[in-house]
Amino acid sequence: MPDARVKGDDVASNPVDGSLFQCVKCGQKYPVDKVWNSNGQVICKTCHEKSSTKVDAKTGDKASVKETTPKAGAARRPRPSSLLRKVTCPHCWHRFPPEQILWVSQHSELLGDLVLGSDAASRFLPTRFSVDGNALDSRGMQSQTLACPKCHLVIPRPLTETEPFFVSIVGVPSSGKSYFLTAMTWELRRILPKDFAIIFNDADTVTNRILNEYEELLFLQANSNRMVAIRKTEVHGIALYDQIRMGQQIVSLPRPFLFSLRPAPQHPNFAQTAKIGRIFCLYDNAGEAFEPGEDSSSSPVTQHLSKSRVLMFLYDPTQDARFRAKCREVSNDPQLEGRSRRQETVLIEVASRVRRLTNLPASRKFDMPLIVIVPKADVWGGLIGLDLDHEPILRSSTDDHEVSSVDVFGIEAISAKIRTLLLHTAPEFVTAAEDFCRHVIYIPVSALGRGPQKQDGQEGLFVPAGEIRPKWVSVPLLYMFAKWATGLVSGAVPRQGSPMQPEVAPTAVNGGR
Repeated sequence: MPDARVKGDDVASNPVDGSLFQCVKCGQKYPVDKVWNSNGQVICKTCHEKSSTKVDAKTGDKASVKETTPKAGAARRPRPSSLLRKVTCPHCWHRFPPEQILWVSQHSELLGDLVLGSDAASRFLPTRFSVDGNALDSRGMQSQTLACPKCHLVIPRPLTETEPFFVSIVGVPSSGKSYFLTAMTWELRRILPKDFAIIFNDADTVTNRILNEYEELLFLQANSNRMVAIRKTEVHGIALYDQIRMGQQIVSLPRPFLFSLRPAPQHPNFAQTAKIGRIFCLYDNAGEAFEPGEDSSSSPVTQHLSKSRVLMFLYDPTQDARFRAKCREVSNDPQLEGRSRRQETVLIEVASRVRRLTNLPASRKFDMPLIVIVPKADVWGGLIGLDLDHEPILRSSTDDHEVSSVDVFGIEAISAKIRTLLLHTAPEFVTAAEDFCRHVIYIPVSALGRGPQKQDGQEGLFVPAGEIRPKWVSVPLLYMFAKWATGLVSGAVPRQGSPMQPEVAPTAVNGGR
């Protein structure tokens, strides 16, 4: 993807929307084809020519002076030891040394960015810093906000010091992704500090704003009887996407949810915080984004799939006609009505995009794990006698301060049961999943802990806020970190007699994993 920033004295050649950009030197506004992007700042043609010529004191002749862009790291200060050698942008996934990171101007007059538009604060590569380490913009204002040198979107400071852990979540429309994500993050804020001695916080409250609003909607209602519902995720909703200018076109990039995970002082690996801490970057898309043909150069909103360490797919049993027929034997949930969807086609489209983006041949399986999350377990769990009242967390019975571990064995035993159920009900989905990824696990969740209900005179389904009791929503992330991210969460075999102890050994998932 070409970089839209114009370096040195190259004229901008991307007049897209007629926006006016403000020159950082004279303050006048000009169209995009009359300005330059010099060192991350917008400068008009006249000011650029003045700064690019010098007059000989003796002859009065004008001579061109090549504008020199300060080299990366020209701020005359050593790189802090806490910085990563390479920073990864969570928006466009560009990797770069921290010396190349841009800063966001703070002065109200420094507006206009060739990538983000005329109303955005200009980005710049600093040459001056304040005594407390903040960059100074061309008006002398201190800046504390960082930005990617390619897409110019804001990069939270923790990402310059902590490695990211990318996870993509996929599902058909109305599969319950928003409810699951909201319940998961809410439960993780409670479970991780209490049971695993892990500090779990927002790495960026701005990008997480929509999720925080959902948490307030579901879990922080003053009136417990209020009927609540989360609105549908829009394909091009402003809350989940950022628009930038790349070359001569407008490009939509996904806005991730960002969380910081690091050991607390009582964690056994607290001394290795810098090594094992992670920024959890979670990407969510509307289900329609995975329809064939939706991914394009101007809307690469699902290219995070190829960068992710783990893929999550929400398979919704209530949207399968065959599953619905079985579920009606144990439930009369209103979600068993409505449209039925072919969910394996979305997974096949995901596999196709990943193979294309990673040049993976059809004969090879993707090495990254696939967690198939089966939501609305309160509706279908009775089909296999599923009991989600006991979470797969093994707590110490002797020491209140001992860090808990994850019952990996019990999770995989339940996964085997769900896989058997899916094979009998929707075999084409299991085939698609296990043909795509080498490691597949099936995990049940119930984001609400109960079924929703209809409201007279209102469209959609609602649930009383005071009756929401999420079950197993934290298990996918706990299992993921116990299996594929060492140091933060440990996995263990349950003690004899544990509620999670299976009566028989679990069947191997995905061909003997």
